[in-house]
Amino acid sequence: MLRAAQSVFAEKGFARATLDEIADRAEFGKGTLYNYFEGGKEGILFAVFDEIYDDIYELIQDAFTGEAAQARPMRENFRAFVLESFSFFLEREDLFMVLIKESNRLCFSENAEHAAYFQQQQERMVNALTAPLEAAMERGEIQSLPPSAVAHMILENINGMLVHRAMTDRHNQACSDTILQNPDRAADFLTTMLFDGLTRPTSDADPAPLASPHDAQ
Repeated sequence: MLRAAQSVFAEKGFARATLDEIADRAEFGKGTLYNYFEGGKEGILFAVFDEIYDDIYELIQDAFTGEAAQARPMRENFRAFVLESFSFFLEREDLFMVLIKESNRLCFSENAEHAAYFQQQQERMVNALTAPLEAAMERGEIQSLPPSAVAHMILENINGMLVHRAMTDRHNQACSDTILQNPDRAADFLTTMLFDGLTRPTSDADPAPLASPHDAQ
């Protein structure tokens, strides 16, 4: 049923999708859908959200705490996570566009329960990433910074790149940023930004930085 709902949502969008279409696609009667999802179409939507959030949680766990991750440094685990996130998104790009739109609508609705749902899911993802970040800080692999803030920053940066890519594809725009079209390059870019930053590495051969006008004051 959820596979059928995801397919219809991806094709029609949530607003235009109907329970009749979902029931036909799932080869069940409409009444059967209500037996499983008392909330009707919105109940199905939240069940889809549940499944997607569970999958993302598993991606985080596999990338940072799975068996393969135990033998890799944090930098490699992060790159693997970005790469897997892109692959996961690209397999469901049409559906993700619908879910992004509906999550924003529901987050800012007057329904407090809906807003609380997304808050809890966000905290769940951040908490899953916070633990391996804290462990890497304790090992001295990365700087000791507020781990939950770092987790937020990581997740939001990945999400931002994916949304930007989806928007350019959706409006048939030629994306000048080829990084967004190549998951490997995107993973390299975000890994470099996080672990190396914007500051150029310095050496004895490098010229001294230019003095700022404020230095003379």
